[in-house]
Amino acid sequence: MQEKTKEQTRFSYHRELGGLEVVDAHYYRKNFSRHSHEGYTINVIDKGVQKFYYSGCEHFAPEHSIIFVNADEIHNGQSATDTGWSYHGMSPLESQFSKLAADLGLGPNFAPYFPNAVVNDPHLAGQMRQMFSLLASSDNSLLRETLVYGVMSQLMIKHGKRRIDLRNYRQDHVGLDRVKAFIHDHLSENISLETLALLAGNSPFYLVRQFQKKFGLPPHAYQIQQRLKKGKALLRQGMKVAAVASEVGFHDQSHFHRHFKRAMGFTPGYYAREVSSGK
Repeated sequence: MQEKTKEQTRFSYHRELGGLEVVDAHYYRKNFSRHSHEGYTINVIDKGVQKFYYSGCEHFAPEHSIIFVNADEIHNGQSATDTGWSYHGMSPLESQFSKLAADLGLGPNFAPYFPNAVVNDPHLAGQMRQMFSLLASSDNSLLRETLVYGVMSQLMIKHGKRRIDLRNYRQDHVGLDRVKAFIHDHLSENISLETLALLAGNSPFYLVRQFQKKFGLPPHAYQIQQRLKKGKALLRQGMKVAAVASEVGFHDQSHFHRHFKRAMGFTPGYYAREVSSGK
């Protein structure tokens, strides 16, 4: 039986997301000495309470709170209780935030400053947990980029020191129709949000907002719905479930099964049997 006091850390590096570093950790007796990082430290506390020194004083981050440590600033970390603490965290670089800031109209060299070391934002904490979960389980580039860009943009907009007034772009129907057609023409491919943004002539952040406003779903969800629509048609033609999953671009049969059942209320295997029997 594994000792309850064993420290656990899982680290992942996402080159396709600009070199984003992500960590999932559960610590009991870990005591980080004072140090700094090249990038930001942004963590969401899953369980327990973390205590840490930062910006000249001690801070306490309870369950569901978000920790912000700006790049190159000295901090440490340890549990504030006897039962340890768990968190998911990421370490975006200033260059990654600068790219998003340019998309938001803040200039090419802007990097945010987060004035509060600990914030209580349950909604954004939930978005961060969803992002971390899908980074670990999904290889859908469109979905991964959308979640990461969305979370990082919201962090800047809601908790950065500088007020950000979002630009109201005129909706480019031609550009959005181009994106829609591209999704249909490359339905089985693992396309990126960056590719779609270039087609639309807009930034990834504004593309997602405009696409959803016009078509009712963000690009990644629209892609999944079109894959399911084509999958149903192929099942009616008698193609096997596993072959359909591959044909329409799902990672494997289990991913197809999960999305199909979530959308339709029944499994693709059940659907295939019913349509083949003619009932």
